[in-house]
Amino acid sequence: MKALDLFCGGGGASKGLSDVGFDVVGIDLQEQPEYPFLFFQGDALKADLSDFDFIWAPPPCQCYSWGTVKWRNKGKKYPDLVAKTRKILLKSGKPFVMENVIGSPLRKDLVLCGEMFDLRIIRHRVFEIHGFSVPQITHKKHKNAVWNGSAIGVLQGGSPGCFGDKEKRKYYVTVAGHGGDGGKGNTTLKAWQEAMQIDWITNKKTLAQCVPPAYARYIVEEFLKQQGRRASSHR
Repeated sequence: MKALDLFCGGGGASKGLSDVGFDVVGIDLQEQPEYPFLFFQGDALKADLSDFDFIWAPPPCQCYSWGTVKWRNKGKKYPDLVAKTRKILLKSGKPFVMENVIGSPLRKDLVLCGEMFDLRIIRHRVFEIHGFSVPQITHKKHKNAVWNGSAIGVLQGGSPGCFGDKEKRKYYVTVAGHGGDGGKGNTTLKAWQEAMQIDWITNKKTLAQCVPPAYARYIVEEFLKQQGRRASSHR
């Protein structure tokens, strides 16, 4: 089966699709030199969808993200592509998933969090699902606080001198922006890669825009099950 990842970025979701057996193609307006599958640079909204069995589509999130509130309040405009993307995907008649941040105008068919997959990252994401359904995993209370590299999050206080590497690993990692304090503690590239379970992306800006492959794996495994197909592991 063939899957198309629109707005593919570095390929976090694409890896999850590939892991269960899809042949994956990605398209993005920006060049993505670290994308691990067949890639085409271009406008995702003009892509030919006819040759694909499944479509994954995460329109740009900056228009809705808390991380850009400061800049939006100062008048900066970001592309608002959810409605346009949904219209094109519905017209295609293909089963698809749209993904975005909390606060985006997606129908909230599913919300996933890194805690659900034993990842060292919280990273809540909303999914609008068409053509099949996916069970909502129970969203348990987060077990830990967030370590930002120089101090532990407001829940627990502390400083990097108080903890060794084993203790640091009890805390969540924030994968956002360009690396916070410049790459100390849990803001190193390695810490980000481990938290997201993404080892092929070395550009932190690209990595910050990804979703963990585990999210996509969970969703497409349910899709295949409802299609009467068995996922095949490419991991």
